[in-house]
Amino acid sequence: MKKNIKNKITRRLKVLEGQIRGLQNMIKEDKYCIDIINQSSAVKQALSSVENLIMEEHLSTCVIKQIKDKKESKAIKEILNVYKLSKNK
Repeated sequence: MKKNIKNKITRRLKVLEGQIRGLQNMIKEDKYCIDIINQSSAVKQALSSVENLIMEEHLSTCVIKQIKDKKESKAIKEILNVYKLSKNK
């Protein structure tokens, strides 16, 4: 993984960590349910953004290498598995 992408992902995960702690505090403090749901939705969107970055990096590095190494079927299986997982969200 390229260093700049790794740094970007790490920063986003730290933000997510803070958002999760915020959600926990909202529950402890009996905040309004809709506010909790809104925060939870923001967490899901942020996590999806992290997944997208990782997938983009994978496609532009690992998959290219697999194709060059004549391992196309492995690359296709991995991508299809991730696609299937994403459809189950």
